[in-house]
Amino acid sequence: MEASVTRLVELLGDAKQYLVPLFQRPYSWERKEWQTLWDDIVELCETETPRPHFFGTIVTIPARSVPEGVAKFSLIDGQQRYTTVSILFASMCQVAMQKGEDRLAEEIQERFLINKFAEGNDDYFKLLPTQSDREDYKKIILGESPRSGSRLSKAFHFFESQLHKSEFKLSTIKTIIERYFSIVRVLLDERDDPYLVFESLNAKGMPLSQADLIRNYFLMRLHTNRQEEIHARLWLPMEMRLGEKNLTEFIRHYLVMRKSDFVKAADTYFTLKGYVESNNLNPEHELQQLHQFSTYYAKLLEPQQEPDADIRRALIRLNRLEVTTAYPFLLACYHDYAQQHLSSADFVEILRTLENFIVRRFVCNVPTNQLNKIFSPLYRQVQEKVQAQQIPFVESLKDILEQRNYPKDYEFKRNLLENKLYGSGDRGKKTKFILETIEESYEHHEPVLFDDLQIEHVMPQTPTAWWQSHLGENWEFVREKYLDTLGNLTLTGYNPELSNADFENKKSIYKNSHLELNAYFNDVETWRESDITLRGEVLSNTCLEIWAYFGKQNIQEQGSTDTERAYTFETMHNSDFLTGEVLELFEDLQDRVLRLAGVEEDILKQCISYRAKGRTFLSVVPLRSGLKLYLNLPPQEVRQYAFCRDVSKVGHWGTGDVEVKLKEFSDIDRTMPLIEKAYQYQVGA
Repeated sequence: MEASVTRLVELLGDAKQYLVPLFQRPYSWERKEWQTLWDDIVELCETETPRPHFFGTIVTIPARSVPEGVAKFSLIDGQQRYTTVSILFASMCQVAMQKGEDRLAEEIQERFLINKFAEGNDDYFKLLPTQSDREDYKKIILGESPRSGSRLSKAFHFFESQLHKSEFKLSTIKTIIERYFSIVRVLLDERDDPYLVFESLNAKGMPLSQADLIRNYFLMRLHTNRQEEIHARLWLPMEMRLGEKNLTEFIRHYLVMRKSDFVKAADTYFTLKGYVESNNLNPEHELQQLHQFSTYYAKLLEPQQEPDADIRRALIRLNRLEVTTAYPFLLACYHDYAQQHLSSADFVEILRTLENFIVRRFVCNVPTNQLNKIFSPLYRQVQEKVQAQQIPFVESLKDILEQRNYPKDYEFKRNLLENKLYGSGDRGKKTKFILETIEESYEHHEPVLFDDLQIEHVMPQTPTAWWQSHLGENWEFVREKYLDTLGNLTLTGYNPELSNADFENKKSIYKNSHLELNAYFNDVETWRESDITLRGEVLSNTCLEIWAYFGKQNIQEQGSTDTERAYTFETMHNSDFLTGEVLELFEDLQDRVLRLAGVEEDILKQCISYRAKGRTFLSVVPLRSGLKLYLNLPPQEVRQYAFCRDVSKVGHWGTGDVEVKLKEFSDIDRTMPLIEKAYQYQVGA
């Protein structure tokens, strides 16, 4: 980067052209700024010994262009000043011709406004503003009438009026600007990031979004003669299709898909820049890829755009669960579907599998903070499994998700019966989704309109004296345990009428409902603990049919045979161990281990083991306070690590003679190199 103080007119001299990049906003100066500039000129004209007048900073960078023609520069900062001075010179030309000073008009035109010998093409103009201002500017420079009311037109007429009223000669004003207006010119190197410079120089204004930075990154790497065409053909349709907010998030999800790794929103631009440059990607080709994938993303956001009715319905259902973390995976699947690598039926099955996975985890209160880590590498993992085992994509997907804390039937049913499903915000929406799906499973001849229905508590949230008496002396226990469970919830459009009404009055209102969920109450005489649990049993069995287990190890809670017990891992979601922070610790470790090539996870009775090529390299035993790891390595390989323990002569669960305890996430960071060492030791053994 070079910076120097120079006279303003030296910026305009010779055969040069300054292009205002697309990321610059349109001309925005108004009368206040024009008046300030004019007052400065008048003051200098009135002074016997004028002082140099600092006119600000102009930041430029050489533009990519053909060798022929004028030298071109992108005007990164200072476009408002430069454009205003150009309009002032154009108004001086107009007034000079009106006063018969044709020679002065010609001099100003040829020195400051045009490249005389480039007539007939865009090189003719020393300045080319951004697209929205370009035609008005050209007309002003050519002495034609611009659009009435545009800012450029108003600026031209303002200066024209001031020049007519001024007592100073036009030649005097020209000399003042020519001799005394100075600027700091900053010339960037082609390797600099012009848009980041622009953003820092304009920190007090509206900052550039991640999408702005990315757009500029691509366009500034294209030939200047193609920037406008590429912008109109590839970028602008994405912007219009998604909007600025969704566009940035789309690019982030696109990068997660490409890299198979999580990307923070604030790091989107730098991640894309590193991805493009490290892979030596062609900017235009990558823009074409973004453009293509944006059409899929638009359908993820607005499934109504999807022509296939089954896919459309499955997308609408999945969106109601608000699983945007799955979008990177779905982008890749959508592309496979568009390229006919996946059938419509396969894509629908993928969407239903994700819905099943999310609903079961929601009901069982599995933390959602690991979903990013599950979905980011999921497409790559599925494809690797497809290629290694020659199995269909959907089957591979189900096999992998089954190992990602996917609740078994006994866990799912127990939580449907006992868990408090209803709650505010996200919980309320998902619970309503479950109730609606149950109702739809009854296959009405006419579709049910759910939009105006709300969740209703049969036993009310605030039991009246009647309800307290009806429920019995342990009414407080019944309310606390069953109020928000599936058995006590239904859908209705009569919430105000129902409120805290007694059960008989509620039954009479339920009879007016066309929902099968409410027809259940017709033959029920009481609504006590046993009634709630019985209805919960009926509805949970329906849920088991709707969201049927898609894996291969759908074990029972306490199997009656030794084989069943051998596969029962008693420290999963039904345990006091793998919950809360310990579960989060395990999921982080699990995610990192499963990223190693060809790793398979085995759920055993007292531990979880990980193997590759049939050889176990790691066993994990959950504890109340953390995780205990056993690495299948010779203890002498890790003697230098104080946190490792030789247990070759100590009884323990799992395979491996090196013990490591994990209590914090930082413990995983220091242990992963040893896990990888055990993996390599066994794979290479």
